[in-house]
Amino acid sequence: MTSPLDAARWPQHTERLVLRRTIEGDAAKIFAYRSRRDVSEWIGGWATDLADFEERLGDGSTTVVVEHDGRVVGDLMVQVSDAWSQREVNDDAKGTQAELGWTFDPEHHGLGLATEAVRELIRLCLDDLGLRRVTAVCFTDNEPSWRLMERLGMRREAHHVRGSLHRDHGWLDEYVYALLADEPRG
Repeated sequence: MTSPLDAARWPQHTERLVLRRTIEGDAAKIFAYRSRRDVSEWIGGWATDLADFEERLGDGSTTVVVEHDGRVVGDLMVQVSDAWSQREVNDDAKGTQAELGWTFDPEHHGLGLATEAVRELIRLCLDDLGLRRVTAVCFTDNEPSWRLMERLGMRREAHHVRGSLHRDHGWLDEYVYALLADEPRG
């Protein structure tokens, strides 16, 4: 299956990190931290079974793996989509934006690795892939996530009241952040 990420050069390197596409064996490494209850608190689903997680990960077409010192420390999601448009300009809106997401192994929190990785992901999306806009969504209670978005220059565009259903906490508020290609980045 082809992915919009295929258009980028891989791997990408930062000062301390390697960002790359998934390879065989990554699912088990990602599962090791995503199966932790403290990690799954704010992400889309709790990984409780490796086989089920491998199926959800699928072909890795939206996943970017983050390595530090040769070890998988996180994973990033890039879902490229069409912007809403009027029918007459539908072609101009195709594949112009992406929703981003991230999950990191808590053993590596507090080192600035998430900031470094997501900064590079934003650069890749806006510069290398030529997208015009990136967005990210989180529960309002997930303060580390929205603080990361703000550090990177993303703008809070929406506060949806009880807009997302959490498996343990019921209906919770969510924030939507975005950044345009021509805006300053953090």
